[in-house]
Amino acid sequence: MAIQISTDTELSAVNSILGSIGQSPITALNDTALQNPEISFIKNILDEVNKDVQTTGWHFNTQTKVKRSPDGNGNYIVPVDAILYDISDGQVDRNRDVVRRGGKLYDLVHQTDVFTQDFYFDIISLLPFTDLPPAIQRYIIARAACKAATQLVSNADLVKLLKVEENQAKANALNYETEQGDNSFFGFPAESNYRSYQPYKALIR
Repeated sequence: MAIQISTDTELSAVNSILGSIGQSPITALNDTALQNPEISFIKNILDEVNKDVQTTGWHFNTQTKVKRSPDGNGNYIVPVDAILYDISDGQVDRNRDVVRRGGKLYDLVHQTDVFTQDFYFDIISLLPFTDLPPAIQRYIIARAACKAATQLVSNADLVKLLKVEENQAKANALNYETEQGDNSFFGFPAESNYRSYQPYKALIR
């Protein structure tokens, strides 16, 4: 029988943080619960850390070379959940340099927000907490717990202990990122195939 790994919800994340600072868990994360200043504060910390962690750009929330077209006014409207929305290959193609202004892309080179062609974009998106991989969720929870302890509890030893747990969770998250991303220093693009030399092949010669 397969073991099902359940991901964290915002409620379980808030309860984990509460438990880390010695507080009792809550049964629901609704408007009534958020009227409690401490619960509201911890929920805000969770949201802030979630944004901070995802801003880095991970394999799970990053897309490259996504084709997009301007709208009827020639504008590229930046999605509300976009952390990064940039034209691909900007390191080598300096004919365009876009930034976000007023919810739209603005070209610093041509000094306009009106575009007449399609482009390929690199996009980093802010995903809901419940859609994140478990390793990333646990890192966010550990980091939020350490931050909550620092601001709410006057206990230096507890903060040190939670910092150790945060570092371990971060290591697990980076390990997940490395495995999931299939990273290679060769930099092979998507839809390509390459098999490097395998040492065991020397044994079958």
